[in-house]
Amino acid sequence: MINEQDILNASILIVDDQQSNVLLLEEMLHDVGYACIASTTDPYMACELHRKNRYDLMLLDLQMPGLDGFQVMEGLKQIETGGYLPVLAITAQPGHKLRALIAGAKDFIAKPFDLVEIQTRIHNMLEVRLLYRELEIQNKVLEQKVLERTAELRESEARFRRLTELSSDWHWEQDKNGHFTKIFGPVYDMLGIRVNDDLTITRDYQGGTWNECERDILEEYLTTRQPFLDFVYSRTKPDGSQQYLMVSGEPIFSPSGRFMGYRGIGKEVTEAMATRQGVTSS
Repeated sequence: MINEQDILNASILIVDDQQSNVLLLEEMLHDVGYACIASTTDPYMACELHRKNRYDLMLLDLQMPGLDGFQVMEGLKQIETGGYLPVLAITAQPGHKLRALIAGAKDFIAKPFDLVEIQTRIHNMLEVRLLYRELEIQNKVLEQKVLERTAELRESEARFRRLTELSSDWHWEQDKNGHFTKIFGPVYDMLGIRVNDDLTITRDYQGGTWNECERDILEEYLTTRQPFLDFVYSRTKPDGSQQYLMVSGEPIFSPSGRFMGYRGIGKEVTEAMATRQGVTSS
């Protein structure tokens, strides 16, 4: 939050070709406690000073010889590319007020000066300016946090993929229509499926002959949206050997109970089954 001291510590630049006006404004600002005040009677210096110091507020006279306040504001737009000109226009011409606002000034004060009015307008404008700047900073911090979090998620996903590649397990996710949305490892081969050009899925018999009874049980789980744990099914490979696979899966539901798909893991357990069968037969 912006407090009173923040406002009094804000940086202010006075730009007026009349030295008497500059001195009057400086005295008025010092009297109420403003601490960071700069000034110039040369309008050609205004943009360069602002480029170097990025003042929180510029008190800008509109009627100056050589380069008027409207031309100065055009130059400031090249510096304040975000579109916010911290300009409080000073004018003795009532017709210039609307023109100044259209040109980008945020407020104006009239000559001859009403000191109470000047103090009020400066205070209010600085409060808005500092809040605007604080919002910009918070947005940048938030954007940086989002970038960092995104990088962390990508790194985590990369680690997961790498660990999956090193693991004997395979992982899969399906949407509500049975289409695979994520696969890690030889999922298609292990599940004995083929993905057609239209993204439909059919059994793939090229890798051998599946135990139809076991496959029917597995498909029943999927069709009825039931979870299953360590379900073992097998196929006879073209060389006559047996291959055993173990798969676990669970249906995914939204908080409202809507079916979203399936996710699961699996692995080949041929060696484990052979060992178990050897122990049983002995």
